Order: sequence, then C-alpha cells, then structure tokens
Amino acid sequence: MQLLHELSRLSTRFDEANLVSCSGLVPVMALAESCGLSELVASTVTVPGPAGANASVKVPALVAGMVAGADCIDDMDLLRHGGMGRLFGGVRAPSTLGTFLRAFTFGHVRQLDAVATTVLAGWPNAARCWAGRPRSPSSTSTTPSSRPTATPSRAPATATAG
Repeated sequence: MQLLHELSRLSTRFDEANLVSCSGLVPVMALAESCGLSELVASTVTVPGPAGANASVKVPALVAGMVAGADCIDDMDLLRHGGMGRLFGGVRAPSTLGTFLRAFTFGHVRQLDAVATTVLAGWPNAARCWAGRPRSPSSTSTTPSSRPTATPSRAPATATAG
C-alpha cells in the first residue's frame, strides 16, 4: 500500500457536530453514576473557595477525561468536541478543571481516595444489575437455574475406536 498524496498537501477536519470520538465513555460513566460517584464526591470532597464549587460535576469530568486518554489538563478539551455535549452534561473547560486540581492538598487527595474505594467496591453490584441480576449478595451464588447452559452441537456424533 502506498500513500497517493504528499502529507503537506493533505488537510483533515473533524467538524461534524454529531461526531463522538469517545462513545465508550457512555457505559463507563453510567456505571460510575450508578455506583453513586457524584453523590459520594458531594458528601466527601471539600475543596474550599470558588475552585471547589461543583466538585460533584468536576470529578466525574476528570474521570471521563482520564478514561478517554487525557493525560494533561489541555487534553480534557476532548470532552467538549463534536457530539459529546449531547451525551454528557456539566463538562467544564480544561482551565476550570486545572484550577480545581491546583486547589487540592494532600487531604483532598485522601478524600478522593475514599471516594474511589467506595465507587470501585460498588462496581460488581452495579454490573450485576446491568446484567439483569438482582443486587443482593445472595445473587453471587450460582444456582442450577442461573448457570449458563451449553447449546448442544449440531454436528453428528462420531464413534471413536477405543
């Protein structure tokens, strides 16, 4: 395979308003919300001053950006491109998220650690709920009626010499 044009003559534009480059964020963020991420942040994280306002919106935006591959504050802008605004609300500008993060102290990092621990502990129950199973701990045991069954093969049985 050979490129038919010189790179200097090519231009690329992604200006489609409905384009969603990170659609895999939808199930991840839905799972995080079903585990209570925003509520836990609101009740646990206490960043003082104007930088700490709406922490329950800023932390999920940071999580979404990291899941989508953002590795610096400027990369958080990927959440605001194309049709992402139709999928997610409350996305803040990268500069706002950077101001929020710069206001953190070690104690705030510990608060986020507590939130992360609680959210991650809730993921198995939330995932089971998505699979159509109840959230109760008793649903973790495998009963004969809940075991997957194998579909018999349609291939004819062959006899083997023994």
